[in-house]
Amino acid sequence: MATRNGWLLMATTTIAGLLFCFIVSQVITFVLRRRPVALLTLLRIYVREAFYVFVPTLFFLVAANIQSSRFLRQHPLVDKFSEVLFIGASIWMILRLLKVGELLVIRHYDPAQDINISQRKFVTQLHFVRRLVSLVVVIVGISLILISFQGSRKLGLSVLTSAGIASVLIGFAAQKTLANLLAGIQIALTQQIRISDAVVVENEWGRIEEINLTNVVVRVWDRRRLILPITYFVENPFQNWTRNDSSIIGTVMLYLDYDVPVDKLREKARAIVEADPLWDQQVFAVQVTDTMPTCIQIRVLVSARDSPSAFDLRCNVREALIALLRDNWPQSLPQTRVQLTGQEGVSGGKAVFQQGPLRSR
Repeated sequence: MATRNGWLLMATTTIAGLLFCFIVSQVITFVLRRRPVALLTLLRIYVREAFYVFVPTLFFLVAANIQSSRFLRQHPLVDKFSEVLFIGASIWMILRLLKVGELLVIRHYDPAQDINISQRKFVTQLHFVRRLVSLVVVIVGISLILISFQGSRKLGLSVLTSAGIASVLIGFAAQKTLANLLAGIQIALTQQIRISDAVVVENEWGRIEEINLTNVVVRVWDRRRLILPITYFVENPFQNWTRNDSSIIGTVMLYLDYDVPVDKLREKARAIVEADPLWDQQVFAVQVTDTMPTCIQIRVLVSARDSPSAFDLRCNVREALIALLRDNWPQSLPQTRVQLTGQEGVSGGKAVFQQGPLRSR
């Protein structure tokens, strides 16, 4: 009879926990329908499953602790099972709450914007701190599970001591995990990279999408993901286009004939750039940067607020200048000249060829 009452109590409390979760979930849904609340929305998205496991296991643990000594003697695994189940559910619940707390703090941050560097610095540090705390929570939780069993109690206690943690870290170092962890701490403090930074790594341009404890995910411009060990950004040179400022200078190169009117081209180019909303009104220049046997090299410098805008601005300016040259000064495009000289006219003359990009005149 005592056994039957004990199991009935365990089942009743577990069902009561599930019923409590259902009621709380319905209340949150009702509130969100009337008025959106950021905290409740995040809790429903990220904590709902963990909550449906945590509360019933909590009720189950309470029921196990209030059982009679006779029931526990007959079923000794019930007490241990309830403790292990509750610790596992608590770990899951804490990890989900940490995620909600992180998102709640950075919910007003727009990762698509490059302007606010201090925000991106804060978000990067917050990401790393949350993952580090999550790692500590998991280690402590596993230690508590080991402590709950007689045979592994010493192992669990050793993990919680400084000597045990040091030995674990030494084991990690053998697998380069400690090196990755220390590199992550260095990046979080020195800020070589931040979330949404525009970088060039392995000859690929992309943005920092994730900074994990052991690796960094770079979202390449064509939506591929480049995953690199976090030590890569400590041991190898790379380009960070948004380290201190997101603005960047773009270059448009033109190869034109010697008779191109550079001053007029400069005036027209300025008008084209000033009419483009992508220009940040900081840098503009048109310069002859090199001379070659058949043409001259003209460089147009323009600046924009960020690298995507600079790329689009360069394309716009290049297209407009090509159309300008084609319509107004077609003779200034690269061409090949053929000069016929001689005292007896064309038929008896001598042909002199100047090599260059082929274009009839």
